[in-house]
Amino acid sequence: MTLVYLLAGEQSGDVLGGRLMAALRARRPDLQFAGIGGPRMIGEGLQSLFPMHELAVMGLVEILPRLRRLRRLLLQAQDDITRRRPDIVVTIDSPGFTLRLLRAIAPLGLRRVHYVAPQVWAWREHRVREFPGLWDRLLCLLPFEPAFFAAHGLPASFVGHPVLESGADHGEAARFRTRHGLPDEAPVVILMPGSRRTEVGRLLPVFARTMGLLAAHLPLMVPVLPVASAVAAKVERAARAWPVRPVIVTEIADKHDAFAAASAALTKSGTSTLELALAGVPMAVTYRVNPITAAIARRLIRVPHVAMVNLLAQRRLVPELLQQDCTPLRLCETLLSLLTEPQVAGAQREGFATLLQTLRPSESSPSDAAARAVLETLNG
Repeated sequence: MTLVYLLAGEQSGDVLGGRLMAALRARRPDLQFAGIGGPRMIGEGLQSLFPMHELAVMGLVEILPRLRRLRRLLLQAQDDITRRRPDIVVTIDSPGFTLRLLRAIAPLGLRRVHYVAPQVWAWREHRVREFPGLWDRLLCLLPFEPAFFAAHGLPASFVGHPVLESGADHGEAARFRTRHGLPDEAPVVILMPGSRRTEVGRLLPVFARTMGLLAAHLPLMVPVLPVASAVAAKVERAARAWPVRPVIVTEIADKHDAFAAASAALTKSGTSTLELALAGVPMAVTYRVNPITAAIARRLIRVPHVAMVNLLAQRRLVPELLQQDCTPLRLCETLLSLLTEPQVAGAQREGFATLLQTLRPSESSPSDAAARAVLETLNG
């Protein structure tokens, strides 16, 4: 039996892990899987050591109350790997947890792959000095990352961005409107507050007030909230008090149909910006964290943009409304521009088409390229 141990710490990593497991099994049906993951990985046959959502914490200050619990989870994962002695360990994103785990298991001499390069090119570049010896192979999602890590003596492989496999561009607008009883003339606005409880708690109240302001200009407007299962109940409770009742979407296919029906979107920074770009939805990016976290981050961030679409485009393709700019009035004004000025939305769509080409691997799909890299490391 060949055992592959995988660990993901949040929803996006779970999606990556699920696709990777399917691609690995297609090449090697004999593989067995263990580790930590969410619904997607469990659906591919993983029995999770503990619920993945226990690891989904965001922010320098927000993580402090959870440190003791996170240390216990780290020891639990370390002990499980020590007992099982897998043939290879694949950690997926969540660097605050996974890199500590990789360091802890280094003495075991196991083959290790880290999937999704830590974004130290954006901030805290000095941390690169801590990476030698943590993994045998680093898999990058972004085309400029291998050169960055090579400059620091860390070989890395570009495997393409998994958003290309998401299906975000294959939704059906008519199906969404029929399913939710929306007239053709009703503008659909996508709101994506994130998959972590801390993100949702900070952004939902702002989104609620923004929709109230926007409805005064566009009375037929319909907000749509695609949310992760881990925060769905919290979002549903909060939405009962919204001035404009949103449509809450929890299924992936329904989310993609919503994208197809949408005229504009308001989203947190992160992979969601690439999903929306793939679907051709004009957007504004917003985010709000603890003020102390924000102050520290401003001193550390080394890149000119926060939104991934802007980093890839190397310009301010979409508006970024962060911290003090994350206000209902500013968000409403920005959405109105996207919804009522065709040239503004059209310029974004043109930019999306160009940047998405840079995310494709030279051959096969991103998950196939990642599976091939994992198996090369396993057999090497």
